[in-house]
Amino acid sequence: MSNDMKKITTPLTSEVLEDLKIGDRVLISGVMYTSRDAAHKRMLDALDRGEDLPADLAGQIIYYVGPTPAKPGEVIGSAGPTTSYRMDPYAVRLMEIGLKGMIGKGARGPAVIEAMKKHGAVYFAAIGGAGVVIARSIKEAEVIAYDDLGPEAMRRIVVEEFPAVVANDVHGGNLYEVGYKEFRKD
Repeated sequence: MSNDMKKITTPLTSEVLEDLKIGDRVLISGVMYTSRDAAHKRMLDALDRGEDLPADLAGQIIYYVGPTPAKPGEVIGSAGPTTSYRMDPYAVRLMEIGLKGMIGKGARGPAVIEAMKKHGAVYFAAIGGAGVVIARSIKEAEVIAYDDLGPEAMRRIVVEEFPAVVANDVHGGNLYEVGYKEFRKD
């Protein structure tokens, strides 16, 4: 696990993803999308009906967040990560159509971890409780779909040096497992 910060940009390429290992600290710049469970369900329903998604997710990252309303003069309110396992029922299908990154907090289930290896995707952990700090890296935010969901609407965001840690890599590495074993007291 490296202490160096890796600067990466979206869309994510196979070369960048191959180079990332669990524990790597990254600063992400470029376009990302936000979505939570209700919006994820709508996306999968749209795919089931043969419809296009609100955004082309090939090579992209979805950040699991429901930001607070922006104060006057701000782009977005507090934007801390939500617990990721709630998106597990939808994540595999989105990786099948090209999603390459997910950001949230907490461990992912076995099917999602296996799909990350199969489809060459990564899961980044963001720091829970640091929503105000994380929001500073969001330079633009625009609702692109499901605006009736309020904070959970799907957004297109532009980020500059968004801080995260690689929690699951394309090689099957799992920071949650490694960390648990390293700090477990028998």
